[in-house]
Amino acid sequence: MHPRAGTIAQASDLIDVEALLADYYDLVPDPSVPEQRVAFGTSGHRGSAFDTAFNEAHIVATTAAIVEYRAAQGFDGPLFIGRDTHALSEPAWRTALEVLAAAGVTTMIDSADGYTPTPAVSLAILTANGAPGAVRTTGAGLADGIVVTPSHNPPRDGGFKYNPPHGGPADTDATGWIANRANELLASGWRDVPRVPYERARVADTTRGFDFTGLYVAQLATVLNLGAIRSAGVRIGADPLGGAAVDYWGRIGSDYGLDLTVVNPAVDPRWSFMTLDWDGKIRMDCSSPSAMASLTAVMQGDSAPYDIATGNDADSDRHGIVTADGLMNPNHYLAVAVDYLYGGARPGWPAGAAIGKTLVSSSLIERVGASLGRTVTEVPVGFKWFVPGLLSGEIGFGGEESAGASFLRTDGSVWTTDKDGLLLALLASEITAVTGSTPSQIHAGLVDRLGESWYQRTDAAATPAQKAALKSLDPAAVTSDTLARDPITAVLTEAPGNGASIGGLKVVTDQAWFAARPSGTEDVYKIYAESFRSDEHLAEVQTAAKAVVDAALGG
Repeated sequence: MHPRAGTIAQASDLIDVEALLADYYDLVPDPSVPEQRVAFGTSGHRGSAFDTAFNEAHIVATTAAIVEYRAAQGFDGPLFIGRDTHALSEPAWRTALEVLAAAGVTTMIDSADGYTPTPAVSLAILTANGAPGAVRTTGAGLADGIVVTPSHNPPRDGGFKYNPPHGGPADTDATGWIANRANELLASGWRDVPRVPYERARVADTTRGFDFTGLYVAQLATVLNLGAIRSAGVRIGADPLGGAAVDYWGRIGSDYGLDLTVVNPAVDPRWSFMTLDWDGKIRMDCSSPSAMASLTAVMQGDSAPYDIATGNDADSDRHGIVTADGLMNPNHYLAVAVDYLYGGARPGWPAGAAIGKTLVSSSLIERVGASLGRTVTEVPVGFKWFVPGLLSGEIGFGGEESAGASFLRTDGSVWTTDKDGLLLALLASEITAVTGSTPSQIHAGLVDRLGESWYQRTDAAATPAQKAALKSLDPAAVTSDTLARDPITAVLTEAPGNGASIGGLKVVTDQAWFAARPSGTEDVYKIYAESFRSDEHLAEVQTAAKAVVDAALGG
């Protein structure tokens, strides 16, 4: 923990925006250097212009690759493009528009020239392709999209992600092809990619304005009980953390007559108003107690100005929920959301709609599902795994341990197939309005009924070879039959919900579990662990987990 974690950023913590933007245009990547190549992780390509990892060349090449990919797939409808408030998002958005205009792609940009949350782009794509009814993912005229965002990453970073016609994060088949082609263009001549100067691209016949905000806000009433929030007079404090939701929250409050205050409407690409995260960096992680320290301070004591306070990350696909009891652990809130939504609040949902969770999310969600007689579908890490189920209605709610989730409209049709931080933030107020209890109070009731759990993620050192071995482990590599003195009941390398590889290992007992996955960016592997006994037992599980993994890797 950094000594200044949770305190307001100082001048020395802030980036030089002018220097960052200059490097975006001036530095040219060397594709023979792995760190300077295009690489799509779970949420697109990310990097900093300072490191020659997110520069004009990357965006030219990646956009050109997307143009080729969508043409090869027959996606010839409009492309919806949005951006967040990171300093690099504006120039990258402009660069992409120059390439798209030259390629003759009909491109939908925000008609108010504003910022666009990731869920608003997802909703626009799905609406263009037939939502809220049957969504088309094959055939002529299909829409897709690009979101220019590195999510909650520090201010120095940029990000660029592609959403195909299903509206959610692209699968590895798409991202792998796009990244490979982009790197070919980097090596063979990205400067030869056709472009139209921005001033001309902005007014091209193929560049059209689209009211992302109007569509999103108007349709919120199809997925939330906003009337209950209004009638109950729930006092809401919404902090966009300087992100893309900054104008959305005010519009939601005014259009639906809610007692909603935008806690901080400021947009600053340096994020000078943020409190430092656990490692001393500025990071807009709305699930981090350090990053959310300012908002949690406001909610202290009996005179707190809000019943529910919420935060979002820069592209608004994550949520943070603050009550008088403090910032909720994301796993705790997911369990509460599941209990509420499946416990009678959504009678229009398909009777067999399952609960979707990633395999590193809390097992409390599984206990809630069992208590409600609902199937829990456990998938690998990554929101993309929920997309098919949300489209078909086979999954009513999909949630990740990292504070990302979405769920169906009240009639059981699809809402968004990407994470929606505004939706989950507003759900906290609906829960309070309908039940008369805050989500943290409801979680306390779940603990009394189903048991308390202790959950944590830690990192352990690993060589590249060990990481590769962990990613392809066979369950037989685990030779121990106990974990922290309890019999092992399951050893998983594939997700039970869909049979997909988890890229690591999960070991389960009746009272605990751990999962280990290699990091995609550092020489470590991540250990997620949970105990339903005690904090001391959790530490024992973590120690045993490292021993099990080390033994399986031959360490």
